[in-house]
Amino acid sequence: MSTTTPTTTACCIAAVRDSLDPAAADEIARGYKALGDATRLRLLALVAGGDGGEACVCDLTGPVGLSQATVSHHLKILVEAGLLSRERRGTWSYYAVQQDRLDDLGRMLLVSSNGA
Repeated sequence: MSTTTPTTTACCIAAVRDSLDPAAADEIARGYKALGDATRLRLLALVAGGDGGEACVCDLTGPVGLSQATVSHHLKILVEAGLLSRERRGTWSYYAVQQDRLDDLGRMLLVSSNGA
């Protein structure tokens, strides 16, 4: 009985390439993970639609129907992801959208999918 050794051949032209380094993937994932929660998306939209593109935490609890502590937790995640900035004014914190970070997230994802 003869045995044949299978030969290794490519099934197609290599179309898969490593277009996204691990550090960039982590950075993109951190931003999108923060946006992966409906409450945080709503909060981001509320802040963006606020007077002057900012909102006080005290103005955000009512629209989302959550306690100040819960809203503050979600806002902290958005700040840590670089999507919002936080400015303390007296006893209140005011939040503003970091448009450059949102733009960067979209751009990074597009660049990575185009292999550039």
